[in-house]
Amino acid sequence: MALMPGSAVFLDTNILICASYPTAPFHQAARSRLNELETGGAVFWTSRQVLREFIASTTRPGAVMPSPTGQALAQAVRQFERQFQIAGEDASVTALLLGLVASRNVRGKQVHDANIVATMHRFGISWLLTHNTADFMRYVPDISVLPLIS
Repeated sequence: MALMPGSAVFLDTNILICASYPTAPFHQAARSRLNELETGGAVFWTSRQVLREFIASTTRPGAVMPSPTGQALAQAVRQFERQFQIAGEDASVTALLLGLVASRNVRGKQVHDANIVATMHRFGISWLLTHNTADFMRYVPDISVLPLIS
């Protein structure tokens, strides 16, 4: 399946972190990849789960430098809400998640990735941009994984 203009692309937490912080590893790669996809007509999506993960990840000691303030995090999340389509979680997402847990032997931290895939299915999103491609390979060909770095 080819990425066409108007295609929905779900942004994983690591993409938001890399693109948001100049000191983050792969910052320039994330900015370039997002610009490339946007120029190609991609419509960016993320979810409430990813927004929570963004806050949790960036507030871990030493995760990003300088450590963001609460005000800076609120500003970043509000900006994401303006820039991207935000997928919410509902009973349909939970039902899809439970199906993935059962059919893919999902355990522990893998549940977070499975929930992203369930959310993508619920909202008809086929493409996922992530730097953690290995975490999502179990879901191919149900989704198409776009690596941060090709």
